[in-house]
Amino acid sequence: MKKILCLALASSLLLAACSSKTDTVDSSSTATSTSTESSSSDNYAKDLAYAINNPKANFPQLSTDIADNEAAVKIKTSAGDITIKLFPEEAPLAVENFLTHAKEKYYDGIIFHRVINGFMIQGGDPEGKGTGGHSIWAGKDEKIDAGNGFKNEISAFLYNIRGALAMANAGADTNGSQFFINQNPADASGQLSSGKTPGKIIEAYKNGGNPSLDGGYTVFGQVIEGMDIVDKIASSETDANDKPTNDITINSIEVIKDYSFK
Repeated sequence: MKKILCLALASSLLLAACSSKTDTVDSSSTATSTSTESSSSDNYAKDLAYAINNPKANFPQLSTDIADNEAAVKIKTSAGDITIKLFPEEAPLAVENFLTHAKEKYYDGIIFHRVINGFMIQGGDPEGKGTGGHSIWAGKDEKIDAGNGFKNEISAFLYNIRGALAMANAGADTNGSQFFINQNPADASGQLSSGKTPGKIIEAYKNGGNPSLDGGYTVFGQVIEGMDIVDKIASSETDANDKPTNDITINSIEVIKDYSFK
């Protein structure tokens, strides 16, 4: 049975709703300890310590400017346009996957199949059910996409603040084509500790977001224009499966600023 990419929800009420509406997320795979994973974990710990303790630490989501080392797209939906900048240096796999799909018109005509007001909007599944989609490496490179999806890219400098673009998944390292935009507008800073989260990010969470998702999903972009459209989509009438009763479609994705991957 195919598995719906279901995001973990912060509140028990929404978690129960999610569980009742989707297949059980497979958690049978066991993480193994390798030198690569240990190195990655060590690097993250060092980055997080720097992010917390150094006032000069840079958090690219907090600027609306598009830097030279960033990319940008405009998602043209039936509800309006959403402009997002992307972070290829922090999440190269996710950004290359998204940009390539956009250029190849993979997302054209796809609906937002799962919408929860006060949480997020989710799309990117060609089947429109939350059970489909694949990465650009599917069947081509088993090291990147070993049948389940490409690896998570967790950065100490990117978070699920309001407007953050992230990959949906059905467990660690199962990223395909589905993505979500964090929409929650409520102050979420109270869920965070200053000793574990950078102060600038705690401040950003006062404007909304979903800190409970941090560490489990690859954040790779940030809305810089069109959050009113995200809110409009989020407020759509939905059925028992959180699917809008009237389809909201991605008409096309325009690449405003490209990025050259080596």
